Amino acid sequence: MEKDHRLTPFYTKLLEYAESNTISHDVPGHKLGQIDNDMMDYVGLHLFKLDANAPRGLDNLNRPTGVIKEACELMADAFYAEKAYLLTGGTTMGILSMIMSVCRAKEKIILPRNVHKSAINALILSGAVPIFVKPHLDFELGIANHMEFDEVKQAILDNPDAKAVMVINPTYFGVVSDLKRITEFAHEHDMIVLADEAHGSHFQFSDKLPMSAMAAGADMSSCSLHKTVGSLTQSSILVTQGPRVDHIRLRSTINMIQSTSPSSLLLASLDVARKTIYLEGPSQLPKLIEMAHNTRQQINQIQGMKAVDKSYFTSNQAFDYDETKIIVKVSDLGVTGFDVYKELFDVHHIQLELAETHLILAVLSIGTKQKDLDALVSALQMVSDKFYPMHLSAILPKIRYSYPEAYTRPREAYHAPKKYVQISQAVDEIAAESIMIYPPGIPLVIPGEIISEDIINDLDFYQRSGSVILSDTEGGYVKIIDKEYWIKWSELYENE
Repeated sequence: MEKDHRLTPFYTKLLEYAESNTISHDVPGHKLGQIDNDMMDYVGLHLFKLDANAPRGLDNLNRPTGVIKEACELMADAFYAEKAYLLTGGTTMGILSMIMSVCRAKEKIILPRNVHKSAINALILSGAVPIFVKPHLDFELGIANHMEFDEVKQAILDNPDAKAVMVINPTYFGVVSDLKRITEFAHEHDMIVLADEAHGSHFQFSDKLPMSAMAAGADMSSCSLHKTVGSLTQSSILVTQGPRVDHIRLRSTINMIQSTSPSSLLLASLDVARKTIYLEGPSQLPKLIEMAHNTRQQINQIQGMKAVDKSYFTSNQAFDYDETKIIVKVSDLGVTGFDVYKELFDVHHIQLELAETHLILAVLSIGTKQKDLDALVSALQMVSDKFYPMHLSAILPKIRYSYPEAYTRPREAYHAPKKYVQISQAVDEIAAESIMIYPPGIPLVIPGEIISEDIINDLDFYQRSGSVILSDTEGGYVKIIDKEYWIKWSELYENE
């Protein structure tokens, strides 16, 4: 039966409740806006009136049977999925749920090395064993991108007992792997396919964009509607299709990590964002892509700036590219992306998505206006006018990356006894934390891997290059497994 996407069942019912003048003797404590505070002075009473908990008629997210169930059915239909789950913990919750529901302790999962940190956390929580595929490295931009099909194919053939394959669709920078081909090959070998579609929620709504995970035949996908579709920050969905998905285990996993007091504001925002992108996306997204194309052309007229396009990535073996992203290489000016990022914010009041050593990234949506892009072009011209006459030496892209050896599972390393040592003294020790570098966005080491001298040298290189280092520890120390006590610990917990 054809769905009517003009409907917003949860939001409509929530609005009805907010205007019902019901006396609140339940939570939340602001009593639907009866406590004045600074935030209410700014946003008004309506936001607080919509922040209801779970009154009669508004359904239960952990076991939906009413308006949330109806909203989920509309969401599934919009994404060409068989089933959809609304998430209030972001796509992080979706990735945790997918991996934990599919992989049990000591079971293998094939995934790209440049996965989001939530995937590493899912390995710890599930006890799964990662089989990493090295992503394609872009030596001009200094970033990590897609997985090549042959690399994934070989990983599948080398690990026929793996339970799942995970693909990023797209990467943070908009680069896409051949997901359909990977999915078909994985299914031939009885493996379930999971997609991290945090930055690709809009793919389903225009044939001018890369193929969505559901269209490619993937079994599960987690989508950040808040990133590119327009729902409130932290609201996401998990969509599924096919007989390989164990929905009882999936629902149980989601309920395990989902709040029992989910935000009605986030749920309502998912409902209305789905309506908007479904009805307006097919007409608005092609216009956005054209706007982005024209903006790149203008940026490429600016001295020292290079806005890369789809042809750049496809000529570098990428399968496809999301043209709603604008990547600008700025390092030919002799300044870093971090410098330009700061300049644009501090001087021109323009907030970018991120900066790397050699580039900046702008993420667009159907909410982007032409005046916003004009302002970006104008500001970049002023940046060029400031730095180009200085004739600074271009910053040459360099990617260093050593593939560490796995000694034990991330989960075992996470729970093992630990100690802290100076990084320079950590050679041949077993990491008990992740150290991730931006750029290129690949973990140098994750819990359970051996810290080699090459990794220490790579870390020093990235620190000197001004990269952002993500780790648990500071001050030149690293957390490692305490081998002296680990043997005793392993005797107690070896079956975990």
